[in-house]
Amino acid sequence: METEFGDAAKIAKLPQEGVHCYPGSKNKISRNRILSAIFFVAFLAGAVLFILKASGNFVFIALGVVCAILAVCMVLVFCQTFLVAKYRVAVDYNDKEVVLRYRYSQIKIPFENFDARQGKPDEAEALIDKNFNKGGNEYLVLDDVFQDACYQTSAVDLESREDFNKLKEDCFAIADAYGARNSKDKVKFYYEKDKDERTDIGDEDIDKIIEEAQSEKGEGDLANTEE
Repeated sequence: METEFGDAAKIAKLPQEGVHCYPGSKNKISRNRILSAIFFVAFLAGAVLFILKASGNFVFIALGVVCAILAVCMVLVFCQTFLVAKYRVAVDYNDKEVVLRYRYSQIKIPFENFDARQGKPDEAEALIDKNFNKGGNEYLVLDDVFQDACYQTSAVDLESREDFNKLKEDCFAIADAYGARNSKDKVKFYYEKDKDERTDIGDEDIDKIIEEAQSEKGEGDLANTEE
C-alpha cells in the first residue's frame, strides 16, 4: 500500500490483518466499579430522602433531582468499565486504524494520519506517579496529526506493562512506516513552529503599534501643556 509519506517496505513488514486489543487496568476497573456502586446507592438514597421530605419545598426537590442525576451518572460509569475491560486502545490492521475508547465513544485514527511519541505527565499525574506509582510510569501520545486534539495513555492505564510495551512498539512502527508526521499540512504544536510563526505580530504591525503609542503620548503631553 502506498501513501504520500509512507515507506512501502516498512508498511509491508507490518501485520496486514488482525486486531490487537489492549484492555484497561484491572485494578482501575475494579476500583471504579466499587466506587460507582457505592456512590450510586448513596445518591439514590439521597434522591429518595429529599423527594419524600420535599412537601412542596423546591430546595429539597432540586436536591433530589441533582442526586438522581448523579445516581444515573454512576450507572454510566459502572457500565463503562465493561467497555474498557474489552479494550482501552486497539490497533486494527484490517481497517488500518488505531481505535481509542473514550467514555462511550470510539475515536478512530487512520494509519495515514497517525503519529505516536513519548508523552509526559501533567502536574496532577506527576504527583500521583510520585506518591502511588513507585515503580514508575510511562506515557504514550496517540495523535491524529491533522486534528488539534491528541490523546495520551500510560502504562498504569492498561492491563500490564507488557501490554503497554507492545502497544508502544505497534504504534511507533505504524507511525514510522506511514510517516504522517512529515506532512506539511499537519497541525503544529507551539514548540514545532518556526520562530517567525510563533507570533501573529509582524515587523510592520510592531512599527504601527509603536507609532500609535508615540502619537497618543504626544497628544497627551499637548493636552497637559494646554492645561
